[in-house]
Amino acid sequence: MARIVAGVGCSHVPAIGVAMDTHKTHEPYWAPVFRGFEFSRHWMRENRPDVVFLVYNDHCTAFSAEMIPTFALGCAAEFQPADEGWGPRPVPVVKGHQKLASHIAQSVILDEFDLTIMNRMEVDHGLTVPLSVMFGEVDEWPCAVIPLCVNVVQYPAPTGNRCYNLGKAVRRAIESYDDDLKVMVFGTGGMSHQLQHERAGLINPEFDKRFLDLLTEDPVAGSRITHLEYLREAGSEGIEMVMWHVMRGALNEHVREVHRHYHVPASNTAVGHIILENA
Repeated sequence: MARIVAGVGCSHVPAIGVAMDTHKTHEPYWAPVFRGFEFSRHWMRENRPDVVFLVYNDHCTAFSAEMIPTFALGCAAEFQPADEGWGPRPVPVVKGHQKLASHIAQSVILDEFDLTIMNRMEVDHGLTVPLSVMFGEVDEWPCAVIPLCVNVVQYPAPTGNRCYNLGKAVRRAIESYDDDLKVMVFGTGGMSHQLQHERAGLINPEFDKRFLDLLTEDPVAGSRITHLEYLREAGSEGIEMVMWHVMRGALNEHVREVHRHYHVPASNTAVGHIILENA
């Protein structure tokens, strides 16, 4: 049977991808960011999954304001890197796992979670940056990837509790799949940041670190953080952190924190990262 072995939380700051693509990772500004992922890349080589189920948000590339699904599951054979206005990132095409994705779709929808099925979808930095920081610069991604795109762009976004329970449904789906597959779940986005208006540039390390603590120690309490608290404490784009709850819901109640990395600043936000193994 397929099994979930670990969860990864990771920021998907677009400038991180640019730093990698332009070979600036050793410059003084970026070096501390990437040092925090050295352990992670070694750990990924030692614990390479067959499939990554990656939760992220689209940044108006695959979707526009005309249509924004709350949850969109990628069921295609492959996903091309999106052109976000300056050309696609020079990274490999993302290969999907159609059989497992279709199984997850059926299981989760019959579990009464509504999903939009995407049989064609381009993927932007929200998905490719976490793959890059965890796997490095590669000719092809070393595992299949199933994308789950969550709306955190247009109000109302799903609650942390809804995302946490969706993660539990995803776990039930994966564990009912017959093939012997090792699956990791990535939750991406965040940390605290705001891109516009009077609080542009907001970063709240205290809130971010408490959020990471709750992921490990009390995920139910973390999932109950309200939209208002995210907006007040983490900024308008801090709502992206609800996507990490899908990852945490897919894991066991008790987990072992393997690694944590937090750094300020990276572009106009913080970098947050955590690896959790099922206890």
